[in-house]
Amino acid sequence: MMKHIAFAMIFAWGISLASFAQDKPAWRLYTSSGKPVKYEKMIKVLAGADMVFFGEEHNNPIAHWLEREVMVSLYDERGKELVMGAEMIEADNQLILDEYLQGLIPVKKFEGEARLWKNYKTDYKPLVDFARDSGLVFVADNIPRRYASLVAKKGFEGLEPLSDEAKAYVHPLPIPYDPEVKCYKDMLSMEGMGAQVNENFPKAQAVKDATMAWFILKHWEKGKIFLHFNGSYHSDNHLGILWYVNKEKPGLDIKTLSVVSQKDPGKWDKENDGLADFIIVVPEDMTKTY
Repeated sequence: MMKHIAFAMIFAWGISLASFAQDKPAWRLYTSSGKPVKYEKMIKVLAGADMVFFGEEHNNPIAHWLEREVMVSLYDERGKELVMGAEMIEADNQLILDEYLQGLIPVKKFEGEARLWKNYKTDYKPLVDFARDSGLVFVADNIPRRYASLVAKKGFEGLEPLSDEAKAYVHPLPIPYDPEVKCYKDMLSMEGMGAQVNENFPKAQAVKDATMAWFILKHWEKGKIFLHFNGSYHSDNHLGILWYVNKEKPGLDIKTLSVVSQKDPGKWDKENDGLADFIIVVPEDMTKTY
């Protein structure tokens, strides 16, 4: 009799838990037009692309978990054809990153000497370590922050006095730039960004986008799939990095993901129309990683 009661309690608990999971989803996945789509369907579409840009919210744990899931799924589909890169590691750290990936230096040396983000160990280390364990290329493609700061202060002209060695970590000069591109034009009206908003503000963003696009293209070749991790503003609306990639090598099959937060992930917000090929909606009260 007690066994039957225990089984009934466990069964009821399982039903309750399943109901809770359906009522309080941690994330929902949509197409660019707001149609719900299954994860497996998305992976099939992404796996056929030349490049995939995962636009994250930097402090969202669901975004970081899904980055790893997408990475593993694309590896299962494409194997050694997968190449990865990230905004979070700067181009002048490529040497030490490669030494770590090749097992030439221990983790303490890499993490102690590379200028890694404060949430690296929880959010990006799983991606880098997967590349190491799987023998994959991982590209440090962002402009060194000291050079982005130069642009923020002096415009693109601030890069001209740099040595040839320093310029190797930046998109070749002169930097192509169109101030009418929406993502840059919109930045002039942004407030509360912790930086002075003037004409150099979007240029500092553009030099990051241009440099990331430059190194991504240097490490991509036909038959490969490049998976890139970046803040969503760098790839939303197929602009930012993609504007530079398409300018320098038009015709590539590029797919994007974007993570957005809203009160109810189960209701599509029309403001997200066209934001990315696939949009991951998470609850706005989700716990943050920092």
